[in-house]
Amino acid sequence: MPDFYTCIIILCLMALFVLCVLVEGNGRIEKEDRWLYYLTYTLIAVSALAEWVAIQLNGRPNVPVALIYLVKCLDYILTPMAGGILVAQMKMRNRWTALLVGILAANSVFQIIAAFFGGMITVDENHYYHHGPLYLVYILVYLAVIVLVIVGFTVYGQAYKRQNRRALYSIIVFVVLGVVLQEASGGEARTAYLSLTMAAAMMFIHYSGFSQQAADAYLEQQERLLMTDELTGVLSRHAYSETLNTYAKPEQLPVGFAVFAIDINELKKVNDSLGHSAGDELIQGAASAIGNVFSEHSRIYRTGGDEFVVMTQMNREEAEAMSVLLETETQKWSGEKVKNLYLAAGFALASDYPEMSAEALVREADKAMYAAKSQWYIRTGRDRRRNRGS
Repeated sequence: MPDFYTCIIILCLMALFVLCVLVEGNGRIEKEDRWLYYLTYTLIAVSALAEWVAIQLNGRPNVPVALIYLVKCLDYILTPMAGGILVAQMKMRNRWTALLVGILAANSVFQIIAAFFGGMITVDENHYYHHGPLYLVYILVYLAVIVLVIVGFTVYGQAYKRQNRRALYSIIVFVVLGVVLQEASGGEARTAYLSLTMAAAMMFIHYSGFSQQAADAYLEQQERLLMTDELTGVLSRHAYSETLNTYAKPEQLPVGFAVFAIDINELKKVNDSLGHSAGDELIQGAASAIGNVFSEHSRIYRTGGDEFVVMTQMNREEAEAMSVLLETETQKWSGEKVKNLYLAAGFALASDYPEMSAEALVREADKAMYAAKSQWYIRTGRDRRRNRGS
C-alpha cells in the first residue's frame, strides 16, 4: 500500500491533469496562452515528483549516492520555480518579474555547481541526506521568491476590482501557508506542493470568473455603444427599434403615453454651405436643446440624420407647453460654426389614438411635425425646395 504522502502526490498529479483538460476546454483562453498553463502544471508536477523521489531514495543503501545528489539538485531548482511559475501566468513584464527570473536562473546555476562538491546536501554512510553548509543560500532564495511572488500578485491585483484582488491575495496567502507549514514541521508535513496544486486550481477558477466578468462588462459596454448615438449621446436608432418592438401593441403603452417627432430645419443647407462639421454641431445642439426641455424620465432617440423622437408621458396641455419651451430653448442656442438652430416639432398622444401602437403614433407625430415645418418655411419666407432633405 502506498504511504500517505504518495497518495497526496498522486492526487496532486491527477488534479494537475484535470486542470490541463479544463484549460483545453476553456474557449476564453487563447490558444497561444494555453501553453503557459500547461507549462505551469507540468512544472509543478515535475517538481513535486522530484521531491517525492528524493524522499523515496533517502536512506536506501542500494541507491547510488550520485542519484541522490541529482534528484535533490532538481528538487532545489524546481521547487522555487514552481512558486514563481504562478507569476508567469500573469504575463507581466516589469522589474519585479525580471528580478524573479534572474534569481531563479542564478539559483539553477548555483545548485548545479553546489551538487558537485556537496554544498547543498551531504550523504552519510547509510545514504541519508542532510543539509549542507550552503543550505542557507537556498533558504534565502526560497524566501526571496516568496516575496517576489507576493509582490507580483499585488501588482497584478491592481488591475482587478477589490473583490477580485482579495481573491488573488487569498491565493498567495494559501501558498505561503503551505510552505510555512512544511518548513515549520521540519519537512515532516509535506504541504508545499499540495498548496501549490490547489493554488493553481484556484488561479484557474479566478481566471475563469474574471474572464466571465470581463466578458459581461464588454457586452455591457457594447450594448451601451449600440444603444447610444455616438454623435449626440442620446439613444440610438437601434434603441428606438427595440422600444418600438416593446410597444408593438396599444395595450402595451404606458398611461399618458406621448410621442414627439422633431426635425432640424435647413440642416442640408448648413452642410452644403459650412460643411458637415457645422452640420454635426447643429445636430448636437438640437440634442442638447431637446434634452434641456424634456425631463430625465423621457427617452430621446436620434432616429436619422436630423430626426429625433421623444417618448414620454404627458397630457395635451403639457405637450403644447413642451412645444413652446422647445422653441424658446432653440432660440437661446448658438454654436461656434452655426449661430441659429431651428426645429420643427409635432406630437401625438395615445389618448387620442387608443388603437395605435407606438410606431403608428410616431407616424402621426411625423405628420404634425411636417405640418409645423411647412408653416415655418411659409412664415420665414424661405424656399424649401432649395433645402430638400431638411
